[in-house]
Amino acid sequence: MEHLEIERKFLVTSDAYQQEATSSTRIAQGFLSTDPQRTVRVRIMGNQGFLTVKGASNASGTSRFEWETEITVAEATNLIDLCEDVILEKVRYTVPLGNHVFEVDEFLGENKGLVVAEVELQHEDEFFKRPSWLGEEVTGLKEYYNSQLSQKPFSEW
Repeated sequence: MEHLEIERKFLVTSDAYQQEATSSTRIAQGFLSTDPQRTVRVRIMGNQGFLTVKGASNASGTSRFEWETEITVAEATNLIDLCEDVILEKVRYTVPLGNHVFEVDEFLGENKGLVVAEVELQHEDEFFKRPSWLGEEVTGLKEYYNSQLSQKPFSEW
C-alpha cells in the first residue's frame, strides 16, 4: 500500500540518547480529529508546518496508512487554533543507529515524564539494532498514541 507507515514504539530507560542525538527540535501539535479510524494532525516542527492524516492501525499496531504534506507555519498556526483542546508539546531527538534512525520524543506539559522512541521500518519483521536505552515495547498500545495523549495525558495515568 502506498503511504504505509511501519514503525515500532518503545519506552526509553535513560537519557543516554541525548548524547547520541544528531539533532533536537521542539514540536507543537494538535488534532483536528482523534478518531482512531482517521486521525488528522497539525504539527509545527521548528520552522515548518505539516498536515498529516493517519488511518487505523493493523492488528499488531505496527502499520497504518499515513499521508503528510508540508504547509506554512502560518497555515499550521491557523489550523492549530481549530484543533481539539489539548496541544501536545515535545522535544524530538534524532538518533541514527546502524541503518535506522530513532526518533525520541520527550513530552512536555501534562505529558512530562513520558519519553518514547520510534523506529520506522521497511517491513514489520525487519531487524534493527537496539540501543542500550531502549526499554519496553509499547507498539500498538493505544494510550501511547499522540492522539490519545492529547485526550488522556500521561500525568493522569
